[in-house]
Amino acid sequence: MARVGILSFSDGRDFVHQGLASFVAGVEDRIAAACERFGALVVRGTEPITSNEVAVREGRRVAEERPDLTIFNYPVWAFPHFSVHAARATTGPLLLFSNIDPTYPGMVSLLAAGGSLDQIGRRHERLWGEVEDPAVAQRLRQIAAAAHAARSLEGSTFARVGGRSMGMYTAVGRTDEWMRRFGIDVEEVDQLEVVRRSERVPAGQAAAGRQWLEKYTAGVHYDGKVLTPEILERQVRSYYAMKEIIEENHIDFCGIKGQPELTNHFVTTDIAEAFLNDPYDFDGPKQPVICATENDMDGALTMQLMHKVTGTPVLFADVRHYFAKEGIWDLENSGQHATWFAARSNDAAENLAKVDLYPEEWYFPAGGAAVHHLAAPGEVTLARLSRIDARYRLQVTKGRFEAYDDESNEALMRQSNYAWPHAFTRMSAPVAVFLSRFGANHIHAVPGDITGELQMISRLLDIDFERLDV
Repeated sequence: MARVGILSFSDGRDFVHQGLASFVAGVEDRIAAACERFGALVVRGTEPITSNEVAVREGRRVAEERPDLTIFNYPVWAFPHFSVHAARATTGPLLLFSNIDPTYPGMVSLLAAGGSLDQIGRRHERLWGEVEDPAVAQRLRQIAAAAHAARSLEGSTFARVGGRSMGMYTAVGRTDEWMRRFGIDVEEVDQLEVVRRSERVPAGQAAAGRQWLEKYTAGVHYDGKVLTPEILERQVRSYYAMKEIIEENHIDFCGIKGQPELTNHFVTTDIAEAFLNDPYDFDGPKQPVICATENDMDGALTMQLMHKVTGTPVLFADVRHYFAKEGIWDLENSGQHATWFAARSNDAAENLAKVDLYPEEWYFPAGGAAVHHLAAPGEVTLARLSRIDARYRLQVTKGRFEAYDDESNEALMRQSNYAWPHAFTRMSAPVAVFLSRFGANHIHAVPGDITGELQMISRLLDIDFERLDV
């Protein structure tokens, strides 16, 4: 939930403000109501800003509540230096808002204040119009959601479980840069901790997790070698080990190296990665904890931002194959896809009825189950943070997940890694553009269109924004 602060500005002349006070308050009430309608928690100043003293006092008062976004409301003419003082007293994203009323020069205030803030280097966004206008309200919601996502990074902790996986430069961020740019601390956790803590999980708890999977999934396809009840319980143990690491270290999001050490000698972490990203597990409903396979730091960061905007699980996948005849991509990666994508439901049983656990592929000799399913159809936004010449960029395209008749789905999935989860994706980005410019082998997706929110997040975090589909 976004926390939004509102500071209203008025004329600095007492005799003028007295005639404007009720109008200023009314406009602020309407803005607050609009924010509350999209679920924001609103923090309001105690009085309109009519002097430098009030600007500093009210700015500091609202800033103490740590809003994700602070709105400067300009219903009427206000002296611009009030905004300069208030802006210096606040932190975080700032939005200048003016209603459009020919009787009162609020728009003049917005321009005068905005120009003054430009001169002192205080970054801000601007919005104007009647807040009841659906287009204005939608833009306000987008900005608030983006600010919430960007601010949520500050003070968070990422657990890097293991080191770089299989030589992927694109998966490794710099810890000092993450703290400087985003306010994220990186906690280094050895993969031995997963093994050590797995051994301490009670046998009954591991068995109960296995039985839950056997009961609710469409099938657990034991082969007596790569996937056995014992190996599946080891995967369940790994999941509980990760939950313990996350709880003890107050981890906000994470990545697991997995390959090659765990996948060669212990067990794959597919079950752990899928159910950490899900809104449920063996013990009932829970909040997803973003977890990226192959310890993909930039992938996890992308997912965390997308999750904070939507509240839903986020897909993690390799851009595995392009079917030229059908014009679709097959997005898949080991067992990483949250099972939520099988039906897009918060009901575990509804999703798991479409999920099969198959023995892993031959290059995971330690064995375990791959979490196989086909992502439910629907509109999606696909995105990925990557770096070009050390500078972050966010590449985005809209698209759709598609599904066909059972025979066609099976035929397409069997052309690549059948046991893995699949998402048949029709991207808006042209194939040549995508393959020529996309900066990683991993990509991430959430339901719906959040391109506006992602563009605003990029502005707030000083990240280059690149649409691949326009």
